[in-house]
Amino acid sequence: MAAERATLDHTPEKTGGQTAGTRTSRPPYWVVAPAGTTMTTYGLGRSEISVKKKTRAGSATALVACMMLPGCSALTADSEKLMDATVGVIPISDTAPLYLGLDQGFFAEEGINLTITSFATGGANIVPAVVDGDYQFGFSNMLSLMAANEDAATVKIVSPAVASSGDTSLDFGAVIVRADSDIQQLADLEGKTISNNSVGNINDTVIRTLVDNAGADSATITFTEVPFPNAAAALEAGTVDAAFVVEPFVTAAKAAGHRVLNYTYASFDPKLDVAAYFASAKLMKQNPELVARFQAAVTKSLEFAESNDDLVRDIIGTYAKTPATVGKSIVLPTFPVRVDRASASLLGDQAVKYGVLKSAPDLDLLLP
Repeated sequence: MAAERATLDHTPEKTGGQTAGTRTSRPPYWVVAPAGTTMTTYGLGRSEISVKKKTRAGSATALVACMMLPGCSALTADSEKLMDATVGVIPISDTAPLYLGLDQGFFAEEGINLTITSFATGGANIVPAVVDGDYQFGFSNMLSLMAANEDAATVKIVSPAVASSGDTSLDFGAVIVRADSDIQQLADLEGKTISNNSVGNINDTVIRTLVDNAGADSATITFTEVPFPNAAAALEAGTVDAAFVVEPFVTAAKAAGHRVLNYTYASFDPKLDVAAYFASAKLMKQNPELVARFQAAVTKSLEFAESNDDLVRDIIGTYAKTPATVGKSIVLPTFPVRVDRASASLLGDQAVKYGVLKSAPDLDLLLP
């Protein structure tokens, strides 16, 4: 597969009102950002047919050779055709393994022609798109997935995506404040306005838990929705008193002179699974082969990302549009291959306490 893998060409070019990026080796991928939107799509490009033909040539030989190698995932004669799949994500460091896995050819190895569609807003907005069948898979925070299953089992986690580093002094998600802010500790957030990329998701519950644990009243906090890329500007404009952001926006905010008040994920639970990749319950039943292929490719991607920090940093810059200096300094999360059930249970309990969930989630139905 090495000859089939691509490297990013970081020089964008304008084509028909869209910003297109190209890749310099097979298979050629395309990157599209339609004018006036924040959506970015990654997928197989115009040479898709020739790549498929080349992959199929000598497939019997490749299959025999692959079967002799441990861990090799050869496609059988009946399943060698690439299956199309689209996954909805948000452009943050959390999703780096997905882009890296696509770049390394892991999805093609598992027989998937993957398209990544990126949204500036939170993962909670991706859930209905997956449930409605617009996308086969999605990325969302754990609490939004718990909420999706409140009335019926509509979604199922296919794989964990990202977890806290466990370091309360340096993690990938944080509450930031202006350098001159009088907010010096978590209790000072009482009565303040805090931005979050999606109101009612995991971040609200985590922050409220920490503020209450600090002896203040989190019920007095106002949460307002601001996409991560715009959070620092809202802070500077004074429209919010504090902002919750994840990497690469934590490091960018610090570089702009803002101050980290608390690394909230690690403070809540050092093993907290923050987000996961999921599918609809309907797809799980109707197309288990596609789900299994996606799960296998994601696992490869997570394991590769966990042991290749430099490549993770490099690929984040291709879709999160951060300066190289920021990319080299960001704090990377943990990319686990198994969900920590205890932290998920704690999150669910706290969400019930704050009225985000009506009852404790059924983790047996939700977790893989």
